[in-house]
Amino acid sequence: MIITVTMNPAIDKTVDIEELKKGCINRLEQVIYDAGGKGINVSKTIKELGGSSIATGFLGSCGGDTISKCMVEYGIASEFVMIDGDTRTNLKILEKDGTITEINEAGPVIDENEIIQLRKTLLRYAGPGSIFIFAGSVPTGVPKDIYKVCSEELIRKGSQIFLDAEGELFAQAIDAIPHIIKPNSHELEAYFKCDHKASQDELIDMGKKLIEMGIQLVIISLGEEGALFLVGNDVYICRSIDVEKHSTVGAGDAMVGAIAYGLDKGLTLEECMTLSVATSTGAVMTQGTKPPTRDMVDEILNKIKAEQVI
Repeated sequence: MIITVTMNPAIDKTVDIEELKKGCINRLEQVIYDAGGKGINVSKTIKELGGSSIATGFLGSCGGDTISKCMVEYGIASEFVMIDGDTRTNLKILEKDGTITEINEAGPVIDENEIIQLRKTLLRYAGPGSIFIFAGSVPTGVPKDIYKVCSEELIRKGSQIFLDAEGELFAQAIDAIPHIIKPNSHELEAYFKCDHKASQDELIDMGKKLIEMGIQLVIISLGEEGALFLVGNDVYICRSIDVEKHSTVGAGDAMVGAIAYGLDKGLTLEECMTLSVATSTGAVMTQGTKPPTRDMVDEILNKIKAEQVI
């Protein structure tokens, strides 16, 4: 069973424009609305691949109803904690040359009782066989150690933890020793206080240090180059392929969703690796934050290979 946790969901508003001109009137060519937030995007990907998940987190009254309806339309089970504040709307501006400008709201203010309610909700799903995915930012009022605290509680119940966060959320949650993490190169550089663009060998060394801490699988996203996968003493790379890109928004979430789906279905590590990169590649071809279809993923999958680096 996969449970995605989106503490700061959003209605994603993606707009297409020829060129964004600051201080001028800009005419939009296309506007797409969708239920968003990293965990929700992961749940959408899992659904497209043929799997199932339970989406949880906080939902406000304004905007929350829209997301709840989207979950029903997608056929995704959900159990969100309803809060007094409003769910945020995030604006993603996509220019013809591929430049993406994101304008994200901070989100509502969460009180202590709402946090306690969510923790109780998560514990009801805890146990062996459960994979919890903590992804994305948290709204105001939620402490930066929330992923760590929740992970420790759930691990004690026998659950697996998949972490996809950045900054202090990532740094603190690492101390709980999650089973799987998916930082990108920039997030790793920040965590290890690397003041330059790290080489592949340097990224591998950083990943090895995390493996030595007890993390079972470290996935380092390399953007359009694919991803590195570290498990035990082994290091693999899966390279992406050239495709016609529309938007990179949600590509990382698609990768997380594919890995979680593969593990839940009992796929081999190699199958999980290639599926995740194929799904992430497919995601950049879609509009808005929509995941790729299973047919699209399968077509790309035949062109993706896992190569052992070490």
